[in-house]
Amino acid sequence: MKKQTAVEWLVEQVNTDCLNSTFIRPELIEKAKSIEREQILEAFDEGQEYEYQYHINSTPKFDSQTYYNETYNDNK
Repeated sequence: MKKQTAVEWLVEQVNTDCLNSTFIRPELIEKAKSIEREQILEAFDEGQEYEYQYHINSTPKFDSQTYYNETYNDNK
């Protein structure tokens, strides 16, 4: 089964809601998917680099929540 991104899930929810006549414009969907794809690729690349630095230079480890908060400035 193919995993669904958050953007794909949101589009599906909005566009299949029978009570909601609002649809997301295709160009906005594509832009959101593009941004999300770049974020996923960047996070993966940063994770690989971080893991390398941890093993080579004994860089201190931090968790995914710390990464998220530092990257997206969200303290929740």
